[in-house]
Amino acid sequence: MADEGDVLTNLNPAAGANGADNQPVAGIISQYVKDMSVENPKAPESYQWQDKPQIDLQFNIGANPVNDEIHEVELKINVNAKCEQGSIYLVELSYCGLVGMRNLPEDQAHAFLYAEAPRLLFPFARRVIADATRDAGYQPLTIDPIDFNGLYAQRIQQQRAQQAAEQAPAGEA
Repeated sequence: MADEGDVLTNLNPAAGANGADNQPVAGIISQYVKDMSVENPKAPESYQWQDKPQIDLQFNIGANPVNDEIHEVELKINVNAKCEQGSIYLVELSYCGLVGMRNLPEDQAHAFLYAEAPRLLFPFARRVIADATRDAGYQPLTIDPIDFNGLYAQRIQQQRAQQAAEQAPAGEA
């Protein structure tokens, strides 16, 4: 059985036979449901409700190092469907991927962890959410695609603007 280091080497065809491995490489090693909760608190009454549900959808992305070359990227998705009569369902999903990276500059590694890896994981997490809502007895919830790279760029821009505002000299009194 190959270890994670072997997986990274296999992702990188530029790695020489002499052991020199200095080319940048990044990829998803594996993915999995880390935690999931599905609540259907008002069943079976809620199956009779005719109101269109209000869907509250929340995302959060996190990354934690496993070792120098492997990180766990976590895509948290919370879906809360409510209508006037009460809560219809609540789905909380923590979908993760092990990401291998080697020889990447810090800014590229950060972008891969918080933009590209979530983009790659999202279609699978989206299917888990759709299956969970269907299995709870409702229409499958198909989440619209998300531009993780655009959100990442927007977040970096906001952080830079905030840093610039904090470093700006105070005005004269």
